[in-house]
Amino acid sequence: MVRGLHEVNGRPGAGIRAADSSPVTTHRSRGLACTAIEGGILAGLLGATLSLHAAPETYPPPRKGIAPAVATLTVDTSMLSRGAESYRFNCSACHGADGAGGGALWSELTAKPGDLREPAVMGRLSDMDVARIVRYGGFEMPPLPGMQPAELVALVAFVRSLSYPDLQEIELHPLTGGALDEFVPVSLAALGDPDPGDWLMVRRTYNAWGFSPLDQVTRENVSRLTLAWSRAMEPGEQETTPLVYDGTMFLAHPGDVIQALDARTGDLIWEYRGEPVTAGKTRMRNIAIYQGRIFHFTKNEPHLIALDARDGSLLWKVPVDGDFSSGPVVMGGKVVGGRSCAPADGPDACHIAAYDPGTGAEIWRRNTIVRPGEPGGDSWGDLAWEERRHVGAWGSGSYDPALGLIYWGTSVPAPSLERVRGTPGGEVLYSNSTLALDENTGEIAWYYQHLPRDNWDMDHVFERLLVDTRVRPDPAAVRWINPAIEKGAAQKVVTGIPGKTGIVYTLNRETGSFLWATPTLNQNLVTQIDAATGEVQIDENLVVDAFEEILVCPGRAGGKNWPPGAYNPHTGLMYQPQQNLCMLHTGNAASPTPEEVYASSVVFIEDPTIGEDPYPVGRVDAVSIETGRVAWTHQQRAGMISGLVATAGGLVFGGDANRRFKAFDDRTGRVLWERILSGPVTGHPISYRAGGRQYIAVPVGGGTAEPERRVLSIHPEMKPSRGINAIFVFALPVDGEHSRLPDGGSPENTPH
Repeated sequence: MVRGLHEVNGRPGAGIRAADSSPVTTHRSRGLACTAIEGGILAGLLGATLSLHAAPETYPPPRKGIAPAVATLTVDTSMLSRGAESYRFNCSACHGADGAGGGALWSELTAKPGDLREPAVMGRLSDMDVARIVRYGGFEMPPLPGMQPAELVALVAFVRSLSYPDLQEIELHPLTGGALDEFVPVSLAALGDPDPGDWLMVRRTYNAWGFSPLDQVTRENVSRLTLAWSRAMEPGEQETTPLVYDGTMFLAHPGDVIQALDARTGDLIWEYRGEPVTAGKTRMRNIAIYQGRIFHFTKNEPHLIALDARDGSLLWKVPVDGDFSSGPVVMGGKVVGGRSCAPADGPDACHIAAYDPGTGAEIWRRNTIVRPGEPGGDSWGDLAWEERRHVGAWGSGSYDPALGLIYWGTSVPAPSLERVRGTPGGEVLYSNSTLALDENTGEIAWYYQHLPRDNWDMDHVFERLLVDTRVRPDPAAVRWINPAIEKGAAQKVVTGIPGKTGIVYTLNRETGSFLWATPTLNQNLVTQIDAATGEVQIDENLVVDAFEEILVCPGRAGGKNWPPGAYNPHTGLMYQPQQNLCMLHTGNAASPTPEEVYASSVVFIEDPTIGEDPYPVGRVDAVSIETGRVAWTHQQRAGMISGLVATAGGLVFGGDANRRFKAFDDRTGRVLWERILSGPVTGHPISYRAGGRQYIAVPVGGGTAEPERRVLSIHPEMKPSRGINAIFVFALPVDGEHSRLPDGGSPENTPH
């Protein structure tokens, strides 16, 4: 497929939408000015299949398998008339007035379109396939990303009617979305101080607390929580975070599908459906909302796109450099994201970048690997720039508007073994670090490295909690304490469990100075932290050559992993989902290629220091931000693999690999409520308000690599379904409703 450079092209009358005077990108190939279904659509996508199958005898072609019937739209003369006018303007220059070809630009096309009148041609694609080709183009055909749904439906109907004169229905029901008529743009002030009922970003607020101030659902009444609605989702890796604004839920599905739903019922308002996404590229943890736009990083061919939040139409689409799996966050009026950074993409691919929300233009970029000759450049030894690989920033950041600083975590170098990658003894900056970036320039104000010399794939890229608190670590509970701390003095801190080791780190977020750190679970990588400087020492016995097996705790699934924790300002506790896992780690190549990434093999095993039967894989740790004391630890057989949300009602919600979604008492860790859902609970739960009612929403389905597959390897007796994604939304019953379990049980016999 020929893909040219995307550029602004808003020629009037071409079906291009120019809301807010924002550019809409279209596609030019070989200088052709065709728009919509132009050169090559059928010669390339359809014509090559003509000899493979007999022409279908009926329309629509018979469906394969046992999928349910697709909702249809009735085709009438009004729809065909609108479609004919759109075809005349957008398509006839290449396809001819009657669909047989021979239009004014026919001679300029390298690949001649097939005959749109032939059922043998048109029967190879579904109605949605044709709609996608119109919207996204192919071969010499440029796309029409801004075509409104009604015009797109009408155009597809007319094209279909050329080969099926008796056409009565088409299967494009998902494209007939509505619009939010009274949408109020989301301001920077709203992002900084959201309405208590809204959830406007991945962790709700810039400080990454994952805390909802709603208190309608409490410890006392949570047993009455009942299913309010649910909705099936697209297949793929389920790690998404719903956003809710003013009673509307914006839901990113695996892949490039985004929906606006009525947050009270789950009814569809509009849907944006991008290009089909390759399996294994469907992971998306969040989208962003700002002004009247939804921002999203696409997957197959990476772009930053902006959708009109009112109706889901594409406002603009610009190419970006690489995969941003955790999605964008709007900070300081900029759209900010961090790259996943595959080693084969080279060191320039490893960066955090900020984009203009009006145009998508890149404003600044901060590389996460230092270059030779830069400060810290010698931390990679004498390794050449092009051989420095894989320090990603694939989590989501935090932001302090008062300080003008963005806090972002980084991942690991590759390959894993330092003796193999050629950096023996080198800290390899800025791997496994917290970076404090100037919001306007991306320059590093300060950094702190949590785990230098990583040999084991122990990312420190997870959420950073920003809290203003008294700092008074308890020596009986905290292993490493800076002796210069003025005990009990208030400080602005950045804290949490940033990495897979399960160690809590607390730093002053103005300066990056080390305050205290302490393990929460068994780890054997960090042997010492200099309490005065914060310098971390690793166990030299775990620095080995290729083909040597070592025991590492935790395993590279964590400990802590990407499922985020939460913080409740009323209790002063952070709540962190973790796993009791270790691994047998072996470097498996002495001279690996970049495509081999870590060049290591692992087998996950039980932590030998835990002698319980049954062995508890999953855990939640509640730790005091002020003192470092562990208030409680909940341990269970199934791995805890969802994010957590804390609420002002005294609850913490989260879920596990065995389909259980539960509510904990935030003071004691006691399970107060539990429901069995349709799949592993691997999404980010949230709490929101709509119509005066508090809801708890959680996406489920699984399909993730870390930590889901790893915990399932330790408890093989659990066999949850996978790949069937859905969102479940719970609320207290209103008058006339009865709280019943899906299996007909009642809250009183809910398993704790």
